[in-house]
Amino acid sequence: MKRIAALVCAFLLVGVAPAKADDGVQTVLNQYQAQAGPGAAVHYRGGTLSAGTAKIHEQRVITAADHFRIGSQTKTFTAAVILQLVDERRVELDAPISRYLPGVVTGNYNGDVITVRQLLQHTSGLVNYVRDAQANPDGTFTLAELVRSAMDEPAQSAPGAAQNYSNVGFLVLGMLIERLTGKQAGDAITERIISPLGLTRTKFPAPGNRALPAPFLPGYLGGRLGPIFFWTEATTAIELSFWSTAGSMSSTLDDLQRFYRALINGQVVSPAALAEMKQTWGQNGTYGLALVKLPLTCGGVAWGHNGALLTGHHSFTLVTDDGRFASVVTNTNGMNSTPSSFDVANKALCSS
Repeated sequence: MKRIAALVCAFLLVGVAPAKADDGVQTVLNQYQAQAGPGAAVHYRGGTLSAGTAKIHEQRVITAADHFRIGSQTKTFTAAVILQLVDERRVELDAPISRYLPGVVTGNYNGDVITVRQLLQHTSGLVNYVRDAQANPDGTFTLAELVRSAMDEPAQSAPGAAQNYSNVGFLVLGMLIERLTGKQAGDAITERIISPLGLTRTKFPAPGNRALPAPFLPGYLGGRLGPIFFWTEATTAIELSFWSTAGSMSSTLDDLQRFYRALINGQVVSPAALAEMKQTWGQNGTYGLALVKLPLTCGGVAWGHNGALLTGHHSFTLVTDDGRFASVVTNTNGMNSTPSSFDVANKALCSS
């Protein structure tokens, strides 16, 4: 990945908004933002709350209409298209990937053993990251080259033996979408998911297009020294075709909650296909087919996915079967904080 070349600036974080007395969501959001990016926001039934600032050196709230890179939340869109193809009987979850993509999963992996389901649930054993793919002359990447370059990497595990997160697995699934639909993966996702649901602020970028539509949330990379933050803006710093069907899309807090609610309400795939997506794997039982299942402190569970990208964005969207939702974003890609983005979403869901 190209080194990010941008101005590093020091920024003394602006004061956060006062806490709302009615449900405590603002308090948890403020605490999260203090450990996360310059700003953070949560969109839920109680409204849209913002802490910090959307842009350094300014006092600007984050809104539910601000565009940002959703990172691995892209995987749920990719999985939804695969499950639609399952509904259409064009692919079988437990069939080997070599049936549909002969000669693609090779080298240190066996495409005759690795199944479509294992790719979706991160049990294929494929390596997580692409390391040495060759870019096109214009700096963009093809799915075929990204996948090819990963086939000589050591496996994380034997197929079906363990759950190890794999971005490469979802690049293979992008190739599967293209083979079965005859369309570019981004076009298939747009035609099958984004347009029918009216997600007008959700985009799958064309290769080479790094810009976010206005209004957008700038993304930052950086670190902290006491109350001082050192930030590098990274909004357009990476080539998004490198992440493709594993993590390249953009959206907004409102569009994301609408997508996940439509998915959980049965508007995207059949009840049988949704049941497959909700079938979690392993002892922890938290990850299905690009859907995370998390228990709430107020009882019940929520479904969704998180996402982070080196554009300086981290987000998490969770919805419940009874229609509650919480979309969280911060304008850095850091994910380890206490409280976490899940803590913010949990508080919002439990206060609705």
